[in-house]
Amino acid sequence: MIKSMTGFGRCEVTEGERKYTVEMKSVNHRYLDVNIKMPKKLNFFESSIRNELKNYAQRGKIDMFITYEDFSESNICIKYNKDIAAEYLGYLKSMAEDFGLDNDIRVSSLSRYPEVFSMEEQTIDEEEIWNGLVKAVRGAAQGFVETRIKEGENLSGDLIAKLDGMLGNVAFIEERSPQIIEEYKKKLYEKVQDFLAEVPFDESRLLTEVTIYADKVCVDEELVRLRSHIETMKQALTDGGSIGRKLDFIAQEMNREANTILSKANDLEISNRGIELKTEIEKVREQIQNIE
Repeated sequence: MIKSMTGFGRCEVTEGERKYTVEMKSVNHRYLDVNIKMPKKLNFFESSIRNELKNYAQRGKIDMFITYEDFSESNICIKYNKDIAAEYLGYLKSMAEDFGLDNDIRVSSLSRYPEVFSMEEQTIDEEEIWNGLVKAVRGAAQGFVETRIKEGENLSGDLIAKLDGMLGNVAFIEERSPQIIEEYKKKLYEKVQDFLAEVPFDESRLLTEVTIYADKVCVDEELVRLRSHIETMKQALTDGGSIGRKLDFIAQEMNREANTILSKANDLEISNRGIELKTEIEKVREQIQNIE
């Protein structure tokens, strides 16, 4: 089983009077890069969220969006600051005595002075919040992984089909390569005969030229290595796991062998197959960039 690095997941969890909503999406990236946007109240849990995500993804650029709603009324309370009220009252009495004024202070007016009454947020139960939040994170991550697996299966099937097509081109070149040696030998022999007519010529020299040509255009080693790389990639796709980097390295080696085959090709049919190989390898390289 392989996973694509493209995925999406969403989960909404309501516990009591608290509601948690988590959405996450990702695109391909060389490493695991997580960006989390959430209310400041939840910043304390960022490290725990990142550790949790490591259980679901190894690579990819992941954007996570978290919203949190608390519908309870018990988390805010009014505090009466008696000492501050007494201090205000003491100063007001002193002002009345100092300036010979009536002390007409009333409770309703005193209550409006700054800090006599204040709003306080009660202590948050971090464990309770985390229990709800982590459920939403895991729910979104599970949906996220499911979409990655589904896309990964599609990628795997397409890649294996492309690799099978490449094996067909390799088989053609393997079959065609000996033929071009014989064709070269035949053409060279005919040209020498036409040129020298009835004059005897040294056939050993002719064989030497054919041998030099055969060594120059021989791609046996490159074909063996290329076939091995293709089979290795097919096996890796079948085995699954986090194989994106491994596949990328194999594709680079495949491209190197195809380049060598194309540079040695002295035959139109082999050149055409070599170009097809390079085209398919490039398509494979593009697709495996999205494999975790």
